[in-house]
Amino acid sequence: MQTRSAPQRHDTGNPGNAVAAIATRSGDVPRAEDETLLKPRLFPTPDNPLPPAAADPRRHTVGFFTGAGGRRLRYAVFRSGDTAAKGTVVLLHGRNESIEKYFEMIGDLLARGLWVATFDWRGQAGSERLLKQLRRGHVRRFSDYEEDLSIFLEKIVLPDTRLPFFLVAHSMGALVALAQAPRLATRIDRMVLNAPFVALGNQRMSHGKIGLLSAAFSLFGLGALALSKERPMLFPQNLVSSDPVRYTRNAEIAQAHPELALGPPSARWLHETFRAIRRVTRREHLTRITVPTLLLAPTRDRLVPYAAIEALARNFRAATLIPIDGARHEVFQEDDRYRAQAIAAIEAFIPGSTGPDVTESLSGDDMLVL
Repeated sequence: MQTRSAPQRHDTGNPGNAVAAIATRSGDVPRAEDETLLKPRLFPTPDNPLPPAAADPRRHTVGFFTGAGGRRLRYAVFRSGDTAAKGTVVLLHGRNESIEKYFEMIGDLLARGLWVATFDWRGQAGSERLLKQLRRGHVRRFSDYEEDLSIFLEKIVLPDTRLPFFLVAHSMGALVALAQAPRLATRIDRMVLNAPFVALGNQRMSHGKIGLLSAAFSLFGLGALALSKERPMLFPQNLVSSDPVRYTRNAEIAQAHPELALGPPSARWLHETFRAIRRVTRREHLTRITVPTLLLAPTRDRLVPYAAIEALARNFRAATLIPIDGARHEVFQEDDRYRAQAIAAIEAFIPGSTGPDVTESLSGDDMLVL
């Protein structure tokens, strides 16, 4: 496996000092879960191997780069075997996701002659955690996510990958992309946003009440606390995928490598993301986005209601809405009958494929069956 030292990489001299420096900054004691902070590596499992096209160590690079505020973030670049790459997809994950969860998706993109550049968001997976409670998802400012993306594009994607650049993002990653989109026109040719996190559904409290409570916790210095308890979610109760094989595979990644997993988000995380949602869904923000965008909207999504994405699309001039009828939140981890629709839409939308432009070839009911 090839590793590299990215520009502005945080260097503490030796692995033991690396953990000590991070632990001192977070107020925690070094322990086993910090293993991913010692050295850049990926964690394949028997049921979730590296993408075949990138299994050769010469076909992928994994490393750390320094994000906003000096945070250490894990990234990976996967290169297709094609002599002339068709471009690079910047792949942005959702909350509590990791590079490993997207090995299958990365393989699909590589098979289409595209490179993939991706990274773990601060506070989760193989990137530096922000609290002494290592399993609590947290962010101090949502703008930190935005700055991390900007640094990744400048320090890793631009010098180390191939033009043109496209962006594919899921849920929270899609929210970050929306926030940054007015500034991406000179860097990203096209965006595909799946189930962008623009509303929160299926909770015991309403979206508005959760926003008020998380704001109050943050105001009174309690932002690091969680508003819910961590509960194991078995497949029959899950809200994100109807595919038992993919759901089990992803659960086994967390079981084999618990250091990659998270529990509930902090009140501060909720407060900051809700503020970002209010900002990016305003008409004046959406009209500033000129990057052609595909909005994939699973119609049975209980976490981000379909109606919220539909409302977003009405004010988003640069976007085309494609419903994925019957799919749940994690379309890229869904049953093949739903997932294939999303992959086909991406293939048709990103230039370089053999298919027609999806925005020209699909309309109305045709968008539902590909």
